Amino acid sequence: MTTLTDRYVDAALRRLPGRQRADIEKELRTAIADAVDDRVEAGEEPAAAEIEVLTGLGDPARLAAGYADRPLHLIGPALYHDYARLLTVLLATVVPAAAAGVGLVRALHGADPLALAGDVLSAAFTTAVHIVCWTTLAFAAIDRLPRLRRGPARPWSVEALPVPPSRRARYAELATLTVITVLFSTFVLLTPVVSTQSDPNGEPIGLFAPRLWETGLVYAFLAVVLAGLGFAFARHYARWSVPLAVAGSLVDVAASLALIWLVTTDRLLNPAFVSAAGWGPEVPRWIGIGLVAVSVVTLLHTVAEAVGQARRATPS
Repeated sequence: MTTLTDRYVDAALRRLPGRQRADIEKELRTAIADAVDDRVEAGEEPAAAEIEVLTGLGDPARLAAGYADRPLHLIGPALYHDYARLLTVLLATVVPAAAAGVGLVRALHGADPLALAGDVLSAAFTTAVHIVCWTTLAFAAIDRLPRLRRGPARPWSVEALPVPPSRRARYAELATLTVITVLFSTFVLLTPVVSTQSDPNGEPIGLFAPRLWETGLVYAFLAVVLAGLGFAFARHYARWSVPLAVAGSLVDVAASLALIWLVTTDRLLNPAFVSAAGWGPEVPRWIGIGLVAVSVVTLLHTVAEAVGQARRATPS
């Protein structure tokens, strides 16, 4: 188990540039250890002394602001972290909800997949712009007009330190993602030879358009999906870094955009399969709407996660 000091130091370091972390970690751990030793020598219990020292240091995000090599500008240090946290929560919750609501309404009105995808992305972008704009203006006004503040901020305590996920939870998450990825890849690769429909010669009719196989697009798509799984393992076992986070986010975004493009350009399903199965025009349309919706939600989740990672890694 990690100690309170480990969690505190980790919470402070993640908001600092990589080049500063080693020196500041050594300095911060030494300062905490010396302060705890002084309290223990004065008669306090080690655990209680550690809590008192960390409480006295305050919120690690605010402590990191003092170590950062560039200042906070528009929003001052007193409110910046509250602003960043609220903005992250709003972008991660309100934007997907607004996009999903618009997508549902447009789907019920019979919009085609391309128009549906455009409306959903437009709604997400517009909502995000409004959230960023008005939240920033509100915090800037509060920061410059002290009378707008209700009172002093709630004191920070060690209970606010983030608890790292357990090893078992990480293994379960990775195992689930691995199983889903393997099953999905196997399904895609088997569709040309295992099908519920066949032609007059008894040959199976693939679910997906033959052009995907002829051009190699299906293999490129599966490669991106498997790369996403690889980055998921890297995020769990490698130390967080900006290049790793950016590469992982780009891979996730590429997979979602590729699927949206295939659906909205009618290049995904095999017309021969649709005809042999006796599907009406509504069935492919609803399949396309469902896939676009899943892709858009995945895309928005990736963007929201990237925003959260950027906020945690941004020097205060």
